[in-house]
Amino acid sequence: MIYGYARVSTAGQAREGNSLESQEKQLREQGATKIFTDAYTGTKMERPAFDKLLKVIKEGDTLVVTKLDRFCRSVSQGIKMVDELLEKGIKVNIINMGMLDNTPTGKFVRNIMLSFAEFERDMIIQRTQEGKAIAKKRPDFREGRPKKFTRKQIEHAMELLESNSYKQVSEITGISVSTLARERRKYKKKE
Repeated sequence: MIYGYARVSTAGQAREGNSLESQEKQLREQGATKIFTDAYTGTKMERPAFDKLLKVIKEGDTLVVTKLDRFCRSVSQGIKMVDELLEKGIKVNIINMGMLDNTPTGKFVRNIMLSFAEFERDMIIQRTQEGKAIAKKRPDFREGRPKKFTRKQIEHAMELLESNSYKQVSEITGISVSTLARERRKYKKKE
């Protein structure tokens, strides 16, 4: 049996050619008949679909992944995972690298590629932290997601709630019912 595994960690990956759909297409082209997918960052150990895959894959099966960093991001994690799979008699096919094996050359190439994947992840983290540190120095910096609606829009919605239902106000303003209810509770506390 040929199993495929695809993972994305962010919505932005869809724009970078790493979408689940793109990965699944490549996996099917390589003969994968059963594909497991996760939407978790590679730095997390939580990957429910990958864990399920590991429970069903057995000797003689093949695991196909588009890139090595889709199922492991650190050198130590990747070496351990690939070694465990190969020792169980499971073939590992990384589309952008080819079939992995336990020969000295195979291990060397795999370790270099894993080192690059880990380096890339570390650089992304470093750039993100540097950008955040620079942003925090600005006087108008606010942590978290920007507000979707202005204070004036919320106040207008609260006025509309006096004579309309939550659903009606939501349809008029585009503000969700849950946001309206949350803001209404805030207004009642102030009164």
